[in-house]
Amino acid sequence: MKIRPFGVEEWMNRWETLAANNIAETCVDSLTLYELLDFSGRKEEILAGLMETRLTYGDITGSRRLRELITGLYDRRDPDSVLVMNGGSAANFLALFTLVNPGDRVISVWPTYQQMTSIPEAFGAQVDILPLRPENSWLPDLDELRQMARGGVNLICINNPNNPTGSLMETSLLEEIAVVAREHDAWILCDEAYRGLVHEPGVKVASMSDVYEKGVSTGSFSKVFSLAGLRSGWMTGPKEFIAEAFSRRDYTTISCGPLIDALAVVALENREKIMERNLKIIRDSVAILGEWVDSEKHINWVRPKAGTTAFLGYDLDIPSDEFCIDLLGTTGTFLLPGKCFGIEKRLRIGYAYGTETLKKGLESVSGWLRGRNS
Repeated sequence: MKIRPFGVEEWMNRWETLAANNIAETCVDSLTLYELLDFSGRKEEILAGLMETRLTYGDITGSRRLRELITGLYDRRDPDSVLVMNGGSAANFLALFTLVNPGDRVISVWPTYQQMTSIPEAFGAQVDILPLRPENSWLPDLDELRQMARGGVNLICINNPNNPTGSLMETSLLEEIAVVAREHDAWILCDEAYRGLVHEPGVKVASMSDVYEKGVSTGSFSKVFSLAGLRSGWMTGPKEFIAEAFSRRDYTTISCGPLIDALAVVALENREKIMERNLKIIRDSVAILGEWVDSEKHINWVRPKAGTTAFLGYDLDIPSDEFCIDLLGTTGTFLLPGKCFGIEKRLRIGYAYGTETLKKGLESVSGWLRGRNS
């Protein structure tokens, strides 16, 4: 089986450790273990429990308590419709491993997280791209989707909020996509790793697993809960799908471990406190980024509505990978080139990993731009 190299991850692996100002990071400023336990108000009690935990495999599907808490993130789910995984990327992989057969037709938005296209392609599916365009606010064109689906479709892959653009498909658009899928009895897989990180207070968007009876949603503790090092995530969808996915998971994952499970429970039990912290970070940070974009004549964007990333445009005559390598070598500031998505004159920025890092990084980009144009 052949699979395309993962452009984003290979770039991050190669260059990230050289960064002095990492403004390509996609997580909200990561919590320490101390901070996570401090949110609970029961630090010593929880630590004592962890110290007494036997390091067995633990609950194979994820503890009942953890799955109950995950269901609280959705409208129409029960614990048997949730499967805990080793991170959102593992959840995406297992979902695709369960849903995709050789010869299937998959329609996926692009740009998005590359798992959505390269994994089904490697499994032998025909993958057709539904392009997201800046002139349409990086949102899918429903007429284009309908036209593409006329030839038949088995699976539609979307990502909401979107990485790298920060666009947000609101509930009404998700419902329209579900109508198209329903006409063809197709599944929908929605990567919802950034769900809940909305920039405008009061805006709530449904999960695709709540919108559509054949909708599968994946989630993670990495971005929204600032716990990437926990390596915990999940999938949710119809019970028959979860049962099939669980059967296939036996080939990749025995369990996610009792220590990870216990800390994930702490995070969800204190979800409101973590979200209050993280929403302030992303809203303060995107305001700083917006002011900077407005002040830089060579930079443009479609302002993101959710998540932690934006897909900046620029008008310099330089390929995006050369832009990022020279910027890193000259200033120590790290960005991700649009080339990783096959889209030039674009840069993915991650703006929520600390406002001081963001300010320093943006200041150095400004200096680099002035040096290029002096």
